[in-house]
Amino acid sequence: MWQQIFLGFAGICSGVIIAGGAVGLMIGLSILPRYAGITHTADSILLYEDMTLLGFVLGNLFWVFEISLPLGVPFLILYGVFSGIFLGSWILALAEVADVFPVFSRRIRLTEGFPAIIIAIAAGKCTGTLLFYFLGWQ
Repeated sequence: MWQQIFLGFAGICSGVIIAGGAVGLMIGLSILPRYAGITHTADSILLYEDMTLLGFVLGNLFWVFEISLPLGVPFLILYGVFSGIFLGSWILALAEVADVFPVFSRRIRLTEGFPAIIIAIAAGKCTGTLLFYFLGWQ
């Protein structure tokens, strides 16, 4: 019994540490401050940071304890949309920090069409995800 309690405590502590690191990375990559600047709500940046950390911690708890929320298909669709926005933000922030787009465009001498390229990347990611989940590709 003590072993189970210790393992549960260690798992929760590990999840909180990982969540803190992920939130720190989001702040370090300036994802949250950028969103706050774009939406002109910089006075609420601490709230954004707290809610992001809370989301990571609750996500870890739901994963570890296999908690399910029977909220139906509409909630699943809403969750999928927001998860996609979240993941897309991470991908674009990492690409921006690594200066992937400017370096790549200079290498292939690309001068026009950046909006079309970004839309094509998003459409490809969306298509791949839909094929993976709906056709059961693994």
